[in-house]
Amino acid sequence: MNDLTCDSCGKPGAKIKLVSRSYGQGANLLVIEKVPVISCPHCGESYLTADTLHEIERIKLQRDFFAVKRPVPVAEFA
Repeated sequence: MNDLTCDSCGKPGAKIKLVSRSYGQGANLLVIEKVPVISCPHCGESYLTADTLHEIERIKLQRDFFAVKRPVPVAEFA
């Protein structure tokens, strides 16, 4: 994949990283994996595109269709 131009600093070299994001808590917790986040090595900014944010909202609204239930171990960073 080609380098992207950072929307924050305007420099080329931003990369897409796939991360997991969690939304809600307890019984309403939803973890979305492989969320594309644009990360810039120059200014340190990380951000989601508008298309990604729209897709996250669609997944959250239709979570029963997209989500697969599985146990999730949780660790606390002390």
